[in-house]
Amino acid sequence: MTADMFPFLTSASDRIALVDGATSYTYVEVNQRINRFATGLLRDKSDLQEERIAFYIPASIDYVVALHGIWRAGGIAIPLNVASAVAELDHYLSCASVTRMIASGKYQDDLRELCQTLNIELLSVDDVLADNAAALPEISADRRAMMLFTSGTTNKPKGVVSTHKTIRAQITTLIDAWAWTEKDSIPLFLPLHHIHGIINILCCGLWAGATVHLFAKFDMPVITKNIVADTYNVFMAVPTIYVKLMQYFDTIDKAEVKKICAGFERMRLNISGSAACPVKLFNQWQDLTSQVLLERYGMTEIGMGLSNPYHGERRAGYVGKPLPGVQAQLYDEYDEPIRDENLAGEIRIKGDNVFLEYWDNPKATKKSFKDGWFCTGDVAIIEAGYYRIMGRSSVDIIKSGGYKLSALEIEGVLLTHDAIAEVAVLGIEDDTWGEAVTAFIGLKPNAKLDFQELKAWCDGKMSSYKIPKQIKILDALPRNAMGKVTKPALKTMF
Repeated sequence: MTADMFPFLTSASDRIALVDGATSYTYVEVNQRINRFATGLLRDKSDLQEERIAFYIPASIDYVVALHGIWRAGGIAIPLNVASAVAELDHYLSCASVTRMIASGKYQDDLRELCQTLNIELLSVDDVLADNAAALPEISADRRAMMLFTSGTTNKPKGVVSTHKTIRAQITTLIDAWAWTEKDSIPLFLPLHHIHGIINILCCGLWAGATVHLFAKFDMPVITKNIVADTYNVFMAVPTIYVKLMQYFDTIDKAEVKKICAGFERMRLNISGSAACPVKLFNQWQDLTSQVLLERYGMTEIGMGLSNPYHGERRAGYVGKPLPGVQAQLYDEYDEPIRDENLAGEIRIKGDNVFLEYWDNPKATKKSFKDGWFCTGDVAIIEAGYYRIMGRSSVDIIKSGGYKLSALEIEGVLLTHDAIAEVAVLGIEDDTWGEAVTAFIGLKPNAKLDFQELKAWCDGKMSSYKIPKQIKILDALPRNAMGKVTKPALKTMF
């Protein structure tokens, strides 16, 4: 591996790198285990030459060893979502021509039949570990390193390929922007097939020499107990987690709530990402903990592109400004750059943080770039220098009665209604309006709401053409593993 990749991880440090359950691992121990795993992967080869190796492992020491071991041996790491149904994995494994799968315990049992069908060798980390570490290849920065799959909400998931240079740029940008140091300690409970958990938390933490506490899932009692004990000073989550925390506060003793909120208040940083953070949630969290959430914007193909500042004003409802080393520009529907503020356009990104290609899909890769800019498909507006996301051009921008409306903006207003726990707004095809603003609503316990009541409530809170034309009450909104509402699934209801 290039000498400047993960300098702290390869140093002789007795600092604690990982906490996995009751066991702690120093940087020396983690480094040695990674080298033994990489040696075992190589077998009689000197370099894996970008062999695609997948792993189906929850947050754990084994996950970290598999990820870094594949990188050091010259392979392409393909982390898979352990919450996926095994049948869903067929596409990923076939698409990437995976040769080996790393898993253990019950996960191996789940995968055995599929791996046999696809002629993939199924191994555990312990199966691969060599007794001693041997010489490892030097890997150039432009070599392919990782493949993550898109969510596939509008078409089949695509394999997003990042190089070592890409990953390094994504990490070092955030190390500087969010002031990471070796004194930091953070819980990692987010899915580890996604850029948020892999890069923003795990990789940034290990690069900085911090301590990362690994959780296979969000363990509310254990994590809040650690927060009270000042175990962590950084906390990163999706909006759903912050909502769940506040719901949890309603079920426990008020004195305990006060201790937990005081623990959050003592942290240096709370971040929200992967889905839009409603202004109401932003304000509620600040009222409870005095923490001003830092919201940022990113995606699988670019890592993080925009961020509110670590030092400076963090604006509710905004995702900030371009990060250092990242170029961002809004473009109109005619591919012309938008120079004036307060005009909406598609976000396009340039920089070393941008991915290399969609695996084995040159057509999709070419379509995603225009004049060297990656086209995110997200529409935003810039107000006083800060980007405000209006939504996905294909899903969240509603063309109704001649207006272009932001579904996210309407959702933000509706979430302030006392009866509404969650909401998703879509444009549904309509002969009169082109697209009719439609709200799918999940109510709070014991709450009731009808359309006429909501319509009257909206009057004066938003322009008349933004008020929903119809609503549908649901027990719960469908969400993916990152907590994002799967709007295409809702659209099929009409």
